[in-house]
Amino acid sequence: MSKRGERLTNKNKRGSRRAASERAKSGSGGGSSSGKKRLSRSGKSKKEGEPGEPSFLWKWTKRITLWGGAAALLGAIFLAFAVGFAARSIPSFYQLKASQTGQTILVRARDGTEIVEIGPSFGNWLEYDEIPENMRNAMIAVEDKRFESHYGIDPIRLTGALVEGVTGARSRLGGTSTISQQLARNLFLSSNRTFDRKAREAVLAMALEWRFSKEQILELYLNKVYFGGGAYGVDSASRKFFSHPGTELSVAEASIIAGLVKAPSRYSPTADTQAAVDRAQVVLRLMREQGYITSEQASVDVDTVELKQQSGQNSVRYFTDWALPQLDILLPETNAPLEVWTTLDVGMQRAATAAIDSNTPDGSQGALVSLDRDGAILALVGGTDYVETNFNRATNAMRQPGSSWKLFVFLAALEAGYTPDDRVVDTPVTIDGWSPRNSNGRNVGETDLRTAFAYSINTVAAQLGNEVGFGTVASMARRFGVTSPISTFPSMVLGSSEVRLIEMTRAFAAVSAKGTAVEPYGIVRVQTADGEVIYEHESARETQLVPDYVAAGITDLLQAAVQTGTGRAAQIGRPVAGKTGTTSSNKDGWFVGFSSGITTGVWMGRDDARAVPGLQGGRAPAQAFSAYMRYAVKDRAVEEFDVELNLPEWRLEPDEEALFGDPDDYYFIDEQGNLIEPGRRDPSSPDFDIEGERPPPVAEPPPAVSEDFLEEAIGAPVSGDGPRNEPRAPPAPPPRPPPDGERVDDDFLDAL
Repeated sequence: MSKRGERLTNKNKRGSRRAASERAKSGSGGGSSSGKKRLSRSGKSKKEGEPGEPSFLWKWTKRITLWGGAAALLGAIFLAFAVGFAARSIPSFYQLKASQTGQTILVRARDGTEIVEIGPSFGNWLEYDEIPENMRNAMIAVEDKRFESHYGIDPIRLTGALVEGVTGARSRLGGTSTISQQLARNLFLSSNRTFDRKAREAVLAMALEWRFSKEQILELYLNKVYFGGGAYGVDSASRKFFSHPGTELSVAEASIIAGLVKAPSRYSPTADTQAAVDRAQVVLRLMREQGYITSEQASVDVDTVELKQQSGQNSVRYFTDWALPQLDILLPETNAPLEVWTTLDVGMQRAATAAIDSNTPDGSQGALVSLDRDGAILALVGGTDYVETNFNRATNAMRQPGSSWKLFVFLAALEAGYTPDDRVVDTPVTIDGWSPRNSNGRNVGETDLRTAFAYSINTVAAQLGNEVGFGTVASMARRFGVTSPISTFPSMVLGSSEVRLIEMTRAFAAVSAKGTAVEPYGIVRVQTADGEVIYEHESARETQLVPDYVAAGITDLLQAAVQTGTGRAAQIGRPVAGKTGTTSSNKDGWFVGFSSGITTGVWMGRDDARAVPGLQGGRAPAQAFSAYMRYAVKDRAVEEFDVELNLPEWRLEPDEEALFGDPDDYYFIDEQGNLIEPGRRDPSSPDFDIEGERPPPVAEPPPAVSEDFLEEAIGAPVSGDGPRNEPRAPPAPPPRPPPDGERVDDDFLDAL
C-alpha cells in the first residue's frame, strides 16, 4: 500500500475512534434526540442546533452596518462640532435685532442718471408678545407646522421630499426649509439653490436653535422676513397693504401676509388680488386643520379686506423687478451697498410708458419691450400702472402670439428653399381634421409668398407648416430664443402656443441682426459704494442662426407687411419691418418690429383673457409701436434693409441650357460619342438650322494629283477650271484646335 493510502487509512481510523467517543459521551447524557448528528459544509459532524458558518449576505450586512454606524457616528461628531462652532460665531440676539436686512441698491440709467434707489422698508420692531397670536400661528401653519418640535431641520419633511425626488413625484428638492432655515438664509446667506448653500443653511439653522429660544427665533423671523414691495417685517407689510400697524392685524389680514412669504411678487394683493385671496384661503385651511382657529374663523371672507390705496409709481420698477434679481447669479454673496448701471434709456422709457397709456383699450393691459441691436433693453413696460398691479406682463405673462408666430413658419419655409417671389395658392385646406380659415373668410387663389405673409393669409401658413413639418417650425422658434413650451399640433402655425413678449421681441431682434442670435440683458456693470467694479457685462459669442439669404428673405416679407399689409399703422416715415398678431375673439393683440437697429414688441389684452372689442395687432399695438419708435429712432441714421437674396450656388440651378455665339463655334459630341470639330456639324441634323440661318457651305477637298498627270494616265483631257499643265498647290492644312480649356480665338474660327 502506498504512503498516501496509509495516511488516509490512519486518518479514517482516528475519525472513527473520535466519533465513537462522542457517541459514548452523548449516550451518557440520556435523550437520544440530542445525539442526532448533521454534517457541516466542511464534512464535520455537528450536533443539531449548533450554529453553522455565517452566510455571505450576513457577513456583508454586518460589515455595512458596522461601517455605516461608524460613518454616521463620525458624521454626527463632525456635525456637532460644525453646529457648535457656528453657534459661537452667531451674533447675539440683540445684535441681530439691531442689524438691517437687505441692501441699499442705487440703480442708474445707461447715461448714469439715478432712476431709483431700492432698499428695505422697516416698520416698528414688534416684540414676541406684541405680534398678534393669529399672525404667529398663521406663519407656523403655512411655513413650518412642526416648528415647536424640531431642532432646526424637519427630518420628516426632508425625508418625504427625498422620497418624492427619488420616485419622480417632485422635479427638484424644494419646499423643505423650516422657519429656522429661512431665518438663517435671510440673515447670513443668499438665495442660490446650491447644495453647498443648503448644507450651510441647515448647519446655521441648528446653530440658531442651539443659541436662541423658539420665541426669539420666531420674533426675529417675523420682523425680518420679506413680504414684497420692499417691506420687511409684519409691521411694515401691515402698514403697506392695510394702512395700520402690525399689532392690529385681523385673522384675514394675517392669512394674506403669511401667504406672501412663498412668492411675494405673485401673491401680492397689489399685484393680483385674486391670487392673494386664493393663497390666504389655503393659509386659513391649514390653520383650521392644525387647530389654531375654528371652522367659523376659517370661513372668513378675505375678499372684504380693505387694501391701502396707493398713488401711481414710475413704470421703471417693471424693469428693476426683472433685472435686479439677476444679481444673485451675477455677483458673489455680499450685503454691501451697490450701484447698478443698467441699459435703460430714461427718455425711451418715458416714451414707452406714454405710448402704452395712450393706446391701450379701456379695461385692458399693455406691455412693451425694446431692445438695441446687441440685446440691451432700452425700455420695458410691464403694465399700465405698477402700483395697481406689479405683475410684469413683458417678461412673465404667457399669451398666444397669433400671427406674429408666422415669423418662424416662413423662416422655416425660406430655409427649405422658398423665396419671397415663389408662387403659392390660397385655397381651403384641412390638416389632420383641422381646417383653418382666413380672417376675411375668403381665398384669393394663386399669389406669391410675399403677399401671403404681408396679408397674413392663414391657409398659406398652414400649408407651409405642413410641408416643412411642424416640428421644424418649433425647432426654428427654439433656435431664435423661445424657451416656453411649444406645441406641434397643426394649429401651432397660427400661434396657439403661449409665449412671453420678451421672447418674441428677442426673436425679431435676431432677424434685425441679420440672423445673428441676440441675448437680452439689462445690467451693464455693478460697483460698490467706493467704486470697485465687481461685475461687468461681456458680449456673448456671435452665433449665426440662419444663412444671410434667409435673413434677407424674411426681412423682405416683414417689410412688405408694414408697407402694404396688415401692419401699415406701424409706419414711422423710415424703413420698418414687422408683423402683427391677433388671437381668436380679439383676446390678444401684438405687433413686433424693428427699424434702425431697435426692435420693439408690443402686447395688449386683458389679464383674464377675455375678448377686447376692436383689439387687433394692426390697430392699437401697431399704433403704440409707431408712437414709441418715432421717438426711439429720432437720433439714429435711417437704415435701409438688406433684402437682396444672394442665394448660394447650390440654390442656383438653371432651368435650361443656353448657347452663346455661333453654334458652329463649339465642339460637341454626336450620338455615337464622336468629337465633332467646330464647323463640322451635319447639315442634315435638325439642330443644324439655328434661328433660320445656315452657315456657308464647306469647301470641297483638293484633288490628290494634278490634271496633267491624270491626262497622261488616261490618255484624255480632264475638264477643269484651272489652267492646264499647271498643278494646283495643295491648300494649307486647317489649324489645329486649341487644347481643352483654352479660349477659341477669332483667327482660328476664320480659318475654318
